Amino acid sequence: MGTYRTFNREWYSHEWIYQHIYQDKFLGGDLHTHLRCRKKRKKRYGSYDRRGQMPNRVFIDERPSIVDKESRIGDWEGDTIIGKNHRGALISMVERKSLFTVIEPVKNRTSCHVRQKLVKRMKDYKNQIHTITFDNGREFAKHEKISSDLNAKIYFAHPYASWERGINENTNGLIRQYFPKTRDLSNLKLIEINNAMERLNNRPRKKLGFKTPFEVFFKRKSNLIDNVALIS
Repeated sequence: MGTYRTFNREWYSHEWIYQHIYQDKFLGGDLHTHLRCRKKRKKRYGSYDRRGQMPNRVFIDERPSIVDKESRIGDWEGDTIIGKNHRGALISMVERKSLFTVIEPVKNRTSCHVRQKLVKRMKDYKNQIHTITFDNGREFAKHEKISSDLNAKIYFAHPYASWERGINENTNGLIRQYFPKTRDLSNLKLIEINNAMERLNNRPRKKLGFKTPFEVFFKRKSNLIDNVALIS
């Protein structure tokens, strides 16, 4: 495969390299033909074939470059978080610049139900939504209707490329502190969800110059006493 090179002294794991190669294959590239061992790769989290059935997806490659700059409010990333034994789920939405997070429970992950719950919840912020970048889960198959309902452009990360929604993935990890993988999410109380959102959105973040997501998103001060309590 030629000589190895380092780029800007950054090191890439072997898993990242294989993900890149198989993503290239999925997109029609030939990097996989240079592998010494070409055994059929074990598929995880479903298959490209099933994911490819989602109609009219627009991939992240076509997303406006301004989204990457995180210079404006209104570019969101979205995903679902699954409960223990697939009982219950949460829709997690995070705004890229402010890290403002919205959590919405769903009883099931059918595309119709997810669309209904997501649109109902996000209409509160409709004027602050330009784009949404989703994971490739089938629950977002009604993306065209979501786009119409919220007047937003919708894009998809490539299959098995979670780093393309890195802010959302990191936020999901924070949400898991409140709702761990061992938790059945089908019986959550609204007060629990609101508490998690309040704490996440009023937590000072280093990335935001120690402002809170609430302050950046709404461009106004949040409760200082709450912030002090959340630092500890």
